[in-house]
Amino acid sequence: MLSKEVVSNLFSNFSEKECKNSSKLYEFLSLKISKDNELLEICLNSRNNQPIPNSLFGAVHYLLLKGKEHKLKAYYPSIVSEAKPYNESFDYFKDFCLIHKNEINSILETKLVQTNEVRRCAYLYPVFSFIFEETKKPLALIEIGTSAGLQLLWDNYSYSYNTGEVVGDKNSKLNISSEIIGGITPFLPLNPPPISTRIGIDLNIVDLNDYEEYLWLKSLIWPEHKERLKMFESAASYIKDYPVQLIEGDGVTLLREIVENVPKNSSICIFHTHVANQMPLEIKELLLNNIESIGLERDVFHIYNNIQDRNLHLDYFLNGVEHKQTIAETDGHGRWFKWLLQSELKIK
Repeated sequence: MLSKEVVSNLFSNFSEKECKNSSKLYEFLSLKISKDNELLEICLNSRNNQPIPNSLFGAVHYLLLKGKEHKLKAYYPSIVSEAKPYNESFDYFKDFCLIHKNEINSILETKLVQTNEVRRCAYLYPVFSFIFEETKKPLALIEIGTSAGLQLLWDNYSYSYNTGEVVGDKNSKLNISSEIIGGITPFLPLNPPPISTRIGIDLNIVDLNDYEEYLWLKSLIWPEHKERLKMFESAASYIKDYPVQLIEGDGVTLLREIVENVPKNSSICIFHTHVANQMPLEIKELLLNNIESIGLERDVFHIYNNIQDRNLHLDYFLNGVEHKQTIAETDGHGRWFKWLLQSELKIK
């Protein structure tokens, strides 16, 4: 079981490394929580291997979105049009948590942090396009930690970068914008590559047709991030029109069984973003070992972050030979990315 000291450090790090320049409300509250014994005590009820700050903030946001009346809601831009100053919010935040302690404990004990950050598709688009350009085979998408499966539909969205062009599905209801920084622009075809298979695996599949589950995903979007919320709502509307195959279970152990049913003329693309940070070390190692065993039999591409570091990686096996590439430096919410591959580099 985690100690209060460990949880305190989690919140102070969360404030500095995750919230700075992204959420003034959560940056401020995280520092206050890191020094408050009563709130740290509540956090000790969180599920194992869950990011505790996200869980607590999500629980409070969830209850507010469900309509709990409290003065705290006046500080949430996701709920009111003109939010009060963030640096006056802590006393109300703590009061809300103590009043609704039992409900918050229940959420911390049962809910999983499963963000579907569709803006990350902005850097997946050039990765998948790069793979197709080199293999000329339809892509078989297998996402580990898929949550509701919104990233599996990345080819149904359009994309605007700082290149002056719109790429992807130009008729899409959702346009995703992201800034490419640095001196390298990736290959960005006007049209997305063909997809043969879409499979998402998660320990807990989120059914966006269930209002409670839909609301939980909304609550995990930070209060100031109104654009993220709009993108989530637009992407969620595609689930009804383009159903994907979602499998509830352990993606690491099910991987070989799933790959066996992928068409032979497809490029297998196993991917996950901001998921591996919730995996224990032994599970990360098992995942890499399983992909290596698949790679000895079939060509396979593995796109991921948060195993060795926060960067986006592309490991792949071609004819049983392993290759490794660091693809990009990325913002956690997909607002920008720095492409690291030279455009003329070819998969060999």
